[in-house]
Amino acid sequence: MKAETTVKTWEKTRLQSMVRHKSGRYYARLYINGKEIWKSLKTSHFSVAEARLATALKEHRERKSSAVDPDDAKMTFGQAATLHLQRLEEKVSIKKGTKKYWREVHAALLKSWPALTGIEVRKMTTASCREWAASQAKTTSSTRYNNTIAFLRHVLDVAIESGVIYSNSASSLERKTVKPKTLELPSLSQFEAFVAEIRTAGGRDSRNCADLVEGLAYTGCRIGESKHIAWHDLNFTHDEVTVKGDPEEGTKNSQIRRVPMIPSARNLFERMRQERASELANANVFLVHECQKAMDRAAKQISMTRITHHDLRHFFATVCIESGVDIPTVSRWLGHKDGGALAMKTYGHLRREHSTAQAQKVSFAPAVAA
Repeated sequence: MKAETTVKTWEKTRLQSMVRHKSGRYYARLYINGKEIWKSLKTSHFSVAEARLATALKEHRERKSSAVDPDDAKMTFGQAATLHLQRLEEKVSIKKGTKKYWREVHAALLKSWPALTGIEVRKMTTASCREWAASQAKTTSSTRYNNTIAFLRHVLDVAIESGVIYSNSASSLERKTVKPKTLELPSLSQFEAFVAEIRTAGGRDSRNCADLVEGLAYTGCRIGESKHIAWHDLNFTHDEVTVKGDPEEGTKNSQIRRVPMIPSARNLFERMRQERASELANANVFLVHECQKAMDRAAKQISMTRITHHDLRHFFATVCIESGVDIPTVSRWLGHKDGGALAMKTYGHLRREHSTAQAQKVSFAPAVAA
């Protein structure tokens, strides 16, 4: 009998810090503070992996040079923040956009409290944190203010875990109430005029911008998801659009979803496909990735309230609900995972004209006997 060949999970390469997984993918193998760190190089091609390893090693050396001893009793806020941000970077469960956001929050915090970086965490007091919070609460949006407080607490928690301090001086800071955004969406006739204004503006990408606006409004996709929709994601047989999101990170909740192709979406996509019939199946459906300037101009031209790319997602959900689609179903089309709770909260109050029309159906008059 022939002996079975055992396939190794990991295979060494000629580069000391790089190994190859049995799947064919290459990984960087790094160390910091005695801890082993594995980082996917996201490729099965050696030459590409080699180039990405060089970048990873450079970033790793920079991280090591700025690394601090977590047991340092004189740890400053800046050092604790560095450790916290490093840990965020190493978490594979957190998306790039989220990591970028927290770096922005960190930068905004330091801008509002310039001396904070050099202050020893054990010398930070509840009073000093409250003084900073009081000044920021007046000028910062509720969401950014609350997230900055959360970041401040997380950094100080790093110092607690390291045994430098025993309590969090930011723990008593109160969060601001986040007021829900009032949706001022266009009527159906306004939207039609809005799209027409964008399409006939005469710019190089006017038609492409109009196509994107309609596509977002008819599918409920996020702007970041729309740029990854290819022709092979449109199923004209089953009237479905497959939304996969970023090739590396997927959609916001990391799940592929299928959105039904409503009649308006089908008409749009069929017309676009006929105009670009020679394109390969993996070509992008939308030729522009954003069109906010075109939208702003069009809204001004027709005296309509300014809307954003994300408002078109709200517009899709609102029209669906007003058309009689139940909220849990709309929630699934949007990619929500909460069974409709967020959709109910966001779209509980629909447009005035729909509300007025529905009110006319309510009657307290006794039914007339036949």
